[in-house]
Amino acid sequence: MAEITATIASTLNTLLEQKKFNVIKTVLSTMNPSDIAALLEDEPVQDLLILFRLLPKELAADTFVEMDSEVQKSIITGFSDMELKQIVDELNMDDAVDIVEEMPANIVKCILSQAEPDTRRLINEMLKYPDDSAGSLMTTEYVDLSPDMTAGEAIDHIRQTGVDKETVNLCYVVDGKRKLVGVISLRTIILADKDRPVSDFMEKNVLSVETQEDQETVAQTFAKYNFTAMPVVDSEDRLVGIVTVDDAIDVIQEEATEDISKMAAVTPADKPYLRLSVFEIWRSRIPWLLILMISATFTGLIITHYENALANYVALTAFIPRLKDTGGNAGSQSTVTIIRSISLGEISTQDTMKIVWKEIRVAVLCGLTLAAVNFAKLMLFDKVGVQVSAIVCITLVFDVLAAKIVGALLPLASEKVGLDPAVLASPVLTTIVDALALLIYFATATRILGIV
Repeated sequence: MAEITATIASTLNTLLEQKKFNVIKTVLSTMNPSDIAALLEDEPVQDLLILFRLLPKELAADTFVEMDSEVQKSIITGFSDMELKQIVDELNMDDAVDIVEEMPANIVKCILSQAEPDTRRLINEMLKYPDDSAGSLMTTEYVDLSPDMTAGEAIDHIRQTGVDKETVNLCYVVDGKRKLVGVISLRTIILADKDRPVSDFMEKNVLSVETQEDQETVAQTFAKYNFTAMPVVDSEDRLVGIVTVDDAIDVIQEEATEDISKMAAVTPADKPYLRLSVFEIWRSRIPWLLILMISATFTGLIITHYENALANYVALTAFIPRLKDTGGNAGSQSTVTIIRSISLGEISTQDTMKIVWKEIRVAVLCGLTLAAVNFAKLMLFDKVGVQVSAIVCITLVFDVLAAKIVGALLPLASEKVGLDPAVLASPVLTTIVDALALLIYFATATRILGIV
C-alpha cells in the first residue's frame, strides 16, 4: 500500500510540475478521502494548497476531516475566507466540533467566523459537553419523524431533509416535546403501506445514551449490539443527537492506543509517531523511566540484604534474571488479559474471587511445567547441583503463582478505586513482581542451604 501511495504521489508531483490540473483533478476525484489525506499530508504546504483546491467541495470536506490536525492548520491558514467557508459548510456537525476542539484559539476564531449562525450556535453548544462524553461525540444531523406521519409522508420528509444528514438508514420518532418515542429503519418505511402511520410499525423499545455518558461506554454498546447509529438524549429523555458507528470506531481505536501507551509506560500522544519531535517523545517516556529507575532501589535493597547467600553460593546470581523475567512475563499475561476483559465489559470487580481462583489454577499448571523443564535443563545441560536446581525450580512455581495473582489483582484494584487499569499494568507490576521474585528466591535459598 505504501509503495502504491508513493507511486501516485510521484505521478501527481510530475503532473503538478507540468501544470496538468485537469488530469490531477480527475485522478483525485476517483480516490477515497482517507487515501487522499494520506497522499497530501507529506506534500509541501504550497503544493498541498494547490492540490486541495482541485478537489470538488464535498470531497474536499471529507478529505479535510481525515487529515492530521497540523495539516488542517496549514490549509486553514492558507485559504481565503470564502474557501474556508465552503469547507465548513460541507462538514458534518460532529466532524466540525472535533476539528474545533483540536485547534488553537486563533484557528477556532477563523472557523467559527465562517460558519453559518445556526452551525456556530450548535458547535458552541456541543463544546459545552464534557470531553470524552456522548454529547461531545454526537452529531445533530439526523432525520426525525412524527409518530402521526404516514409512511408516504415519512418518505417525502426524508427526501426533503435527508440530503445533508449523517445517515438516513435509521430515523428517530419524537413527539411534540422532542421526547424520543421510537426508531424506524428506512427499509421498514419503504416496505410499509404508504397510508399506515409511523406509530404502528416503529420500534418503541429504543436503546439510547445520555449526553453525559462516557464515550468508551458508548463504543462498548455499539460493539455489543452491532449498532450503526445510536440516539443521544438529555436528562429529560429529549433527543438531542446521534452517535454513528464511524465515531464509535474512532473511540475504540483511541482508547486502545491510549491503553497500549500506558501499558508500555509511555504518556499517550495525540499525534502520529513520525510527526512527534524528539523532545515530545522524550517528554512522554522519561517520567515513567525515572519512576522505574527509583523503584528499582527496592530490588537492590533485597539483593544487598542477602549478600551473604550470594557470596557463599555465587551460582545463585546467574539465575536472578531468569526468575525476574519469568515472573514479569507471567504477570503481564494475566494483566493484559484482565485489562482487555474489563475494557470489553466481560468482567467487573465483583468477579474478583472467580478471577483470582482461576489465575491460581493456571499459575500452578504453568509453574509446575516451567519447573519440570527447567530442572531437567539444569541437571542435564547446565550440570548444576541438586540443591541449587531445587531452589530455582521451587522459586519458579511460587514466583509464577505470585506474579499471576498480582497481575490479576492490580487492574481490578485500580478499576475499583477509579483509576485507569492500564496505568498499573507494566510499571507497577514490574516493580512488585521483581521484588517478590527476589524475596521468594532468597527465602527458599536460605531455608534449603541453611544460610543467613
